[in-house]
Amino acid sequence: MYVLKHGIKKNPEKRWALPDRIFFGHGACAILAGTFLKHPPLEGFYGERIISDEGFSGNHIYVTNGLIAFDYHGYCARERLLEHHERSWASRNTGWHCAIAKVDFDLLDKTELNRRKMLGPDQYLHDPIPRARRFLQRRNHAEAAARALGTATTLAADYRPAVSDPT
Repeated sequence: MYVLKHGIKKNPEKRWALPDRIFFGHGACAILAGTFLKHPPLEGFYGERIISDEGFSGNHIYVTNGLIAFDYHGYCARERLLEHHERSWASRNTGWHCAIAKVDFDLLDKTELNRRKMLGPDQYLHDPIPRARRFLQRRNHAEAAARALGTATTLAADYRPAVSDPT
């Protein structure tokens, strides 16, 4: 997990100068997810939020179809994204826990984002939406999603819940 140096998120020039993956992974994830949903490269996706418990950092927004997810890393099995996020934050913050919630607001609306302590598109040094579009255009979504789906399907096939013997 990449850790930002202190003060970068509060400095508009330094924040904007971050590489795309770091920019969208550390604060602008809602903008990336909202741009994805506004012009979806694949159908069937919706936004989800990782909401850390009170007093902890580690919130995140991504898009998912329930089986695979997309964020600044690209496509992966949804469960892998959640496990990675939890493992990363819990290893640095004793007692870190979170909730997962479906996004029920416009991810590009400043008022809605500010209500949830996130920046709206017009609160960055420059407009992040064209930057998010370019980030999305650099991917072969169908191919990457198919690879992630293969991983997710393998994970699901490997999962065998305990079944009690009915006899």
